[in-house]
Amino acid sequence: MTDRRPLLRALYDAAVAAAHPSTILAPHLRPAPKGRVICLAAGKGAGAMAAAAERHYLDTLKLAPERLLGIATTRHGYGVPTRRIRVVEAGHPMPDEAGLKGAADTLALAAEAGSDDLLLVLLTGGGSANWIAPVDGISFAQKQAVNKALLRSGAPIGEMNVVRKHLSRIKGGRLARAGRNAAEIVTLAISDVPHDDPSAIASGPTVPDPTTLADARAIVAKYKLAIDDAVRRALDDPANESAKPGDAAFARASFELIARPKQSLDAAVKLAHEAGYETIDLGADLEGEAREVAAAHARLALDARAQGKRLAILSGGELTVTVRGHGRGGPNQEYALALAALLKDTPNISALAGDTDGADGGAGHPTDPAGALIDAATFTKMKAQGLQPQAYLDNNDATSFFEATGDLLMPGPTLTNVNDIRVILVD
Repeated sequence: MTDRRPLLRALYDAAVAAAHPSTILAPHLRPAPKGRVICLAAGKGAGAMAAAAERHYLDTLKLAPERLLGIATTRHGYGVPTRRIRVVEAGHPMPDEAGLKGAADTLALAAEAGSDDLLLVLLTGGGSANWIAPVDGISFAQKQAVNKALLRSGAPIGEMNVVRKHLSRIKGGRLARAGRNAAEIVTLAISDVPHDDPSAIASGPTVPDPTTLADARAIVAKYKLAIDDAVRRALDDPANESAKPGDAAFARASFELIARPKQSLDAAVKLAHEAGYETIDLGADLEGEAREVAAAHARLALDARAQGKRLAILSGGELTVTVRGHGRGGPNQEYALALAALLKDTPNISALAGDTDGADGGAGHPTDPAGALIDAATFTKMKAQGLQPQAYLDNNDATSFFEATGDLLMPGPTLTNVNDIRVILVD
């Protein structure tokens, strides 16, 4: 049997490359203003975006170094060397004290922007956890507890961010309010959310928020989240309502998407087609429980194999896991583990599921796996070691399973984030 792992990895790498800040940011950057360029960045690609902005303004436009400053808050291990823009490495998916300080400094710097300054906001996925600025009356520990409950609930990222926005001094348009004295607020974003909703990317710090406190309370009730009384009071307080369309903060604000999941999925589809596969593109906006989506995709693969097709099944989006066990993993690993359970006796099918940011769930370390691969070698090791995929699924412990088979996807920090890429190859 031909080893398809190099092709699977090439498909993943193509998706990542299509959204890398080093190549996509510069054409979207604005001319130098009369005053300063104040760069405020957040998310897993924040460091790379800040470095690309520095190259553009300092090297290409020859801007005087003292006219460029800023802060880029990114995940631990995702920092890159910069000259003028300070990089802060902070917690993700669980916020930490570094993110708390980074958000406070970001708000303070935005408030310093004057009428000749360009406020340049650069966003990628992960910004919601990196920028942590609890509303009055909520402690940092209480905000962390809400975040942890949301992560374990199985709620999609959009619903998680509705709650986060109404407990924050920076999300939901509030960063735009802080920087309202700037000549212009320009936000350039790499989307990591289904349907590319600007108000959901990093929880929309510079755009109007269509959701309400009532929506946030409904999500808390829907998932039966255990929250402190102080959090309940905050979600009842009209002062914590997010900024809405028509707010004066947006009078000189613009928003532009510079990369989106569909572009990355398209790059992988193109490469699969060039490799000789018929392709099924299931779209870049898939949501749902990881193991349930895996079951549907396994049926497609088995049907294709029964019909003798050479087929690549590709999808993007962001799946979820309702955590009931005590193991380690993330939605991509759980998806791959569910596939392994369903396809274990089937030759000539291989698959990869990975997060384009380089980390799938995990403990917030740069060495966390991005996902996993499966093929006939996986099934052979399962049998040899007596591994039972369902037992690992029951404990949400996909990482341990794939550590045992040697099938974890470990690219390290990719410095971008356009959601997940999943590929099943049927030969």
